[in-house]
Amino acid sequence: MAKQYTVLRGLNQSRTREPFAVGPSPTGLEALIAAQAIPQVEVRTLNKTEVLDTARDPEVKGIAPVMPIKLIEPTSNDDVSATAGDAWGISAVRADVSAFTGDGVVVSVLDTGIDPNHSAFQGITLVQKDFTGEGDGDGHGHGTHCAGTVFGRDVNGTRIGVARGVKKALIGKVLGTNGGGDSDMLFQGITWAIENQVDVVSMSLGFDFPGFVDQMVSDGLPVPAATSIALEGYRANLRMFDALMQMIRARAAFGQGTVVVAASGNESERTAQKPYEVAVSIPAAAEGIISVGALGRAGNALDVASFSNTFPQISAPGVDIISARKGGGLISMNGTSMATPHVAGVAALWWDFMRQSDTPANALGISSKLLATARSNVFAANVDPTDRGMGIVTAP
Repeated sequence: MAKQYTVLRGLNQSRTREPFAVGPSPTGLEALIAAQAIPQVEVRTLNKTEVLDTARDPEVKGIAPVMPIKLIEPTSNDDVSATAGDAWGISAVRADVSAFTGDGVVVSVLDTGIDPNHSAFQGITLVQKDFTGEGDGDGHGHGTHCAGTVFGRDVNGTRIGVARGVKKALIGKVLGTNGGGDSDMLFQGITWAIENQVDVVSMSLGFDFPGFVDQMVSDGLPVPAATSIALEGYRANLRMFDALMQMIRARAAFGQGTVVVAASGNESERTAQKPYEVAVSIPAAAEGIISVGALGRAGNALDVASFSNTFPQISAPGVDIISARKGGGLISMNGTSMATPHVAGVAALWWDFMRQSDTPANALGISSKLLATARSNVFAANVDPTDRGMGIVTAP
C-alpha cells in the first residue's frame, strides 16, 4: 500500500541501507562539500519497495511518513488592556538592560502566520510564505503572539519584544487556522528559512502523535496497529529531523549557520491528582535543536510551569506572557509556546553582540552562548534542574 513520505535530499554522501536511519556525519572534504548543500525536501507517494529504493539513493539524507503536527496549545487566553499588565519576561531574560537590539539579524517564525497590520510589526519587513494552502495572514493568533515576543515593537507603551531591533523576519505559515498542519509543511518551512539564510528559526509546535493514532483508528485500524504505525512514523520523523539538523550543522561549521529553537511541549501535569511528567517531544527532541521549557513566577523566584515538559536544554518565561493579539491590542497566554520566542529573541541579541565583537559569529557559537550564560540562581528551592535545563536564558 502506497503512502505519502517526505524525502530530504542533499549532495552525495554515503548512508546506511535501513530506510529510516540517519547517514554518517560528514568529515574532511566531504564536510566542506556538505556545508554548501541546501537541504531540499519533497513529498512522494511510495510503496514499500519504492521506500527502500529511495532510501538507497546517495542524495537522500532522510525519509519519513507524513505525520500531522499542531501548535503547542496555550493553556489560557486572556485579553488585556493595551496599557495594562506586565510583560515580565522581557526583564526576566534581561533584555531590558541589554545594549543589543538584534539589529541586522534575520529571524524566522514557523507557526500559524502573522497579522501584518498589527502595530507591533510596523516598520518591519515581513516576508510571508504559506505552506498550508490557506494564504498569508494569521487566522488563529498563535503565530502573531509568538512573533510579537521575538521582535514586536512596543504597543501603547508596553514593551513586548525581546529583540526590537530586528528589521526583517521570515514568517512561514506551517499551521492553519485550526492550529493543525503536517510534517511536510514544517520541513518545507524549515528548508525555506535555511535557503534564505536566516539567523534564527523559532518553532512553537509539535507532532500530533495521539491525533495520528485517532485518525487511523477512525479509518478502521485496531488501536494496537494504529499505535505501532504512529510510533514508526514518529521515530522516522525524529531521525529525519536529526538528518536535517546534521546538514544545518555542517553548514554552520563553514559559515554562519542558523540557530533553531523549539518548544519542549505542554503535556506534563505536575499538579494533577496523579502527577506525571512527559519528556521533550519532537521537533525539540531532535539533535541540534535547542529545546525550551516554560517558567512562571513564584514570589521573588522562578518556578517551572506545571505543564512544561521535562529535560529541556534551557528555559524561559512562559506563564502570563503578554504579546500581540491578532486584530490588534495585547493578549496574555501560557505555554512553552510563549517561552520559545523569548529564547529566539535572546538568540538574535547574541547574534548582534557577536557581530559587534572581534569573535567570528556563527550558529555554533551563539548556541553555546545561550546555554553557557543561562542563569540557575533565580529558581525556587524545589525546582528540579532536569525540569529547567541549564537555567533561564539571558541576554548579553
